[in-house]
Amino acid sequence: MQLPIRTTLMPIMIGTSLLLAACGGGGSSNSDNDNTSGSTTPQWVEGTFANYSTLANQCSAPLTQKLWLRSWSNDTYLWYDEIIDRDPAPYSVAEYFDLLKTNELSDTGNEKDNFHFSMSTEEWELLNGSGASVGYGMELSLRQASAGVSRQVTVAYNEPNSPASIAGVSRGAIIVSVDGVNVANANDSASIDTLNAGLFPSVSGKQTVFVVRDLNAQTDRSVTLTAKTVVSTPVQNTKTITTANGKVGYLQFNSHIATAEKGLYDAMTTLSNAQVDDLVIDIRYNGGGLLAIASQLAYMVAGEAATANHVFERTSFNDKYPNTDPVTGQALTPMPFIPESIGFNTSLLKSGVSLPTLNLNRVFVLTTPGTCSASEALMNALRGIDIEVIQLGDTTCGKPYGFYPTDNCDTTYFTIQFKGVNDKGFGEYSDGFVPSTNPTVDSEVPGCMLDDDLTHALGDSNERLLSAALYYRDNNRCPVTATAIARAPVKNTFIDPGFMLQDTRNQNVLLNNRILMPQALGQ
Repeated sequence: MQLPIRTTLMPIMIGTSLLLAACGGGGSSNSDNDNTSGSTTPQWVEGTFANYSTLANQCSAPLTQKLWLRSWSNDTYLWYDEIIDRDPAPYSVAEYFDLLKTNELSDTGNEKDNFHFSMSTEEWELLNGSGASVGYGMELSLRQASAGVSRQVTVAYNEPNSPASIAGVSRGAIIVSVDGVNVANANDSASIDTLNAGLFPSVSGKQTVFVVRDLNAQTDRSVTLTAKTVVSTPVQNTKTITTANGKVGYLQFNSHIATAEKGLYDAMTTLSNAQVDDLVIDIRYNGGGLLAIASQLAYMVAGEAATANHVFERTSFNDKYPNTDPVTGQALTPMPFIPESIGFNTSLLKSGVSLPTLNLNRVFVLTTPGTCSASEALMNALRGIDIEVIQLGDTTCGKPYGFYPTDNCDTTYFTIQFKGVNDKGFGEYSDGFVPSTNPTVDSEVPGCMLDDDLTHALGDSNERLLSAALYYRDNNRCPVTATAIARAPVKNTFIDPGFMLQDTRNQNVLLNNRILMPQALGQ
């Protein structure tokens, strides 16, 4: 079936004619000695841009790679007219790509584009296809990441059968030290480097000694974890909670990756068979991914009658392309609510299978600032067809933008190329969706402002956010523990990265995105 091209901040073009074939060499070499036999070497001329298709896959020519990035950005980047046209010669390929973005700020003083990155094509294909990445299988919550005694690293959840889960390092465990370096008060570059290398390994086989204090434990323990390639389980903890007022379905949804299609199909089938009266979707750690997955989930929540003749999202590109998609060349068409499987992984779920539905007129979502992109698109799309969305937790990240992952010379690049609006035409939530007891603007959602609760397991009815959802369901108001007034947006502040914990692995940046995948749309 023909589907529109929009999946989360990352339109995924893998396996399509739009995905440029990879070739060896190139990388981030600083040498600009292009040796293109039989042709004139392209040169930078300020204000003049060659068609990027003529510059593609010339992998032994770093200058041509940079000129390809420049022309591709000028043609498809949403804010192309805010890119400074610099001579690429002084920069490596990677350095030059980092400059091909806007430097403008949002109305609240944050960077307008926080979602510009690249990764090896091999890494991207592995991560997108199966959620595989190197690590210990534990998602970390960093509080006060800069130096100081209040710095704390806590395990938010772990992946099944991962090094962390096998060692019993679970949600609520506090990381006290890493390879002998104390987390709370490390304040020199060498110590921070040790912490970052241990907490966020990039090489399989790396062994790290952690001292942890498990949830509710009175003493610390030492555990050695060995990094490995961990395959993510994006849908977990599906359950039915029986209450005095009916059945409530719950599911933990961590990422809109390809394998989530089967996970969501199974979860919603289970909840449909249980005939749940309400649904809580826990997307507090879901940074996004494929927009098509979000569209499928929205359809399964709302059902056929509510979604008929409505669109999940309308996509727009830069002003050079008011009516066509610059990547596919096709006329712009809205993404529908998708009623059947796409077959992202046919070994798990073949295409064309009708999706189960709950036919609900409201849904509860649990959120944090880590809720981003495709997850926000899910909320926005449901609100666009008058499905009541009730938000428990914190303000979401604010990313109504997306892109198509595009390969050149073994590197896949992600640059913002489009933005989306729901069926009612709303898409202005660049500062996030805010839970509010008294919404006054469209980006404020009825609900309760609450901090994440790391002292209870996800899916535990006593966990703060889930408990608040159950209370709100019965009382149509927030529990007294909720903050009545929404917090003001926090502007970015500069912290010396030498003394700050930061996960620089590409997969974390990657999953805070909205991706379009033409191959999933019948294109």
